[in-house]
Amino acid sequence: MWTAGGEQVERAVAGAVAALRTAVDRDWERNRAAGLEWSVRDTAVHVAECLVGYAGQLTGRAADSYVPFELVLEDGTGNDGTLRVVEAMGGLLAAAVRTTPREVRAFHPHPFRSANRDGFAAMGVAEVLLHTHDMARALDVAYTPPADLCAYVLTRIFPHVRPAADPWATLLWATGRGELPGRARVTAWKWCNNLVLDTERLTLEGVTPAAASDLALGGDGGLDWAGGGPAEGTQVGAGLVAKAYEAGVHRPQWGTYALVRRADGLAVGAMGFHGAPDEDGRVEIGYDLVEAARGHGYATEALRALAAWALEQPGVSRVLAVVEEENLASRAVVGRAGFRQVSDGPADGQPLAFELRR
Repeated sequence: MWTAGGEQVERAVAGAVAALRTAVDRDWERNRAAGLEWSVRDTAVHVAECLVGYAGQLTGRAADSYVPFELVLEDGTGNDGTLRVVEAMGGLLAAAVRTTPREVRAFHPHPFRSANRDGFAAMGVAEVLLHTHDMARALDVAYTPPADLCAYVLTRIFPHVRPAADPWATLLWATGRGELPGRARVTAWKWCNNLVLDTERLTLEGVTPAAASDLALGGDGGLDWAGGGPAEGTQVGAGLVAKAYEAGVHRPQWGTYALVRRADGLAVGAMGFHGAPDEDGRVEIGYDLVEAARGHGYATEALRALAAWALEQPGVSRVLAVVEEENLASRAVVGRAGFRQVSDGPADGQPLAFELRR
């Protein structure tokens, strides 16, 4: 079952606090967290700051910057009190995630300057898991979070990282904290929230590997769908994203986008690329709409926007669309979007193809 992430935040915080509470009798000021310049205490405060900061971004609907506040603990707060603050701030983020509408996005710099509630939940969980690891190592405390929480983070904000058998080892490797056989050690990293593009009536939302897997298996991908559910083509496209992620070749910007109608928040279809641009600067695009949303120009509107975005990217010179000869509606869409026909289809032994050039 798809969840917004509030439960995951609560579980991550509860597990972290339980592990660290076994070491509240130790010196958190003089012990430096593993791999960091901060003390264990400063690291715990940082985690609390991130949790409440992400909550503030969502509840404050921050558009282009961080909400300007900071967390300050009272003088004399001990280690146990610090953990109580972490618990409280985790509760605030969980509540914010649960009560924020799905379509709301708020400012976060990496890498497309916004995130939705699922992204902020995943970032909060990541801060908790990773920095608890750093603190636990410094305090000589055993700590291994549940594999499903690690996978939750990886499939939402590390879509570019090829999964491995052990999600916790993979997350540690992806953040420069560990090694994986056959992979070079990571020395610099950032997580990646999904890209969103707006048109006059639609929001094109990048589909994460988590959402793609859910869609491919017959779920809703965390979206409310016009007509009750996605079309078959959306499920097929989502399956391609999921397979690319598993193979480690998924490039988030060149995946699938859900087409969400802003008037009512319903997804009306999907549009996406068949992969990253090839060495000739060509990228192929495909799309479909639920039957209830056809005939309103949504596909043309989305295709114009996504194709224009693609042609603005470095190394991309043309966007290709292959259309079945008998699909007159789809042929009309590519024509209205400015594509020109570049093959005669079955007449010359080739698929019927249309192209838009820079």
